[in-house]
Amino acid sequence: MRTERASDGGQAERRDLKVIVGAAIIRDGRVLACARSAPPEVAGMWEFPGGKVEPGEAETDALIRECAEELAVRVEIGARVGRNVRMAHGRSVLKVYAARLLGGDQPQALEHEALRWLAADELDSVTWLPADAPIVAALRPLLTPTA
Repeated sequence: MRTERASDGGQAERRDLKVIVGAAIIRDGRVLACARSAPPEVAGMWEFPGGKVEPGEAETDALIRECAEELAVRVEIGARVGRNVRMAHGRSVLKVYAARLLGGDQPQALEHEALRWLAADELDSVTWLPADAPIVAALRPLLTPTA
């Protein structure tokens, strides 16, 4: 993703934004939340699993890779959830996608302190990372129990 900003001379200067992708993994009307274990300033705060998109990698491919690395699960990626969220002093943007587990896979906390499945009325029971918090409101309508 590229952005432009005006430099002192009034000319637009271009710079690349790093794209971070997150997965709102939904199962039975609940979303998977992951507690960070590091770095210390965010340890214990909650996030959607995911990570950086590598050069030349599609966002959805990055998310599939990150879920396998962080949770040992296979996922199918769905539609975007919420808006782009600027982060890291404007150098990165977070994009969250809905996802579902494949083949009965069960998430494992390989890189996180803890995992929790949260229903819509439980989303405010954890402290979300600042970048993930704006996604929570957009996520609520997607969390309806299945019959």
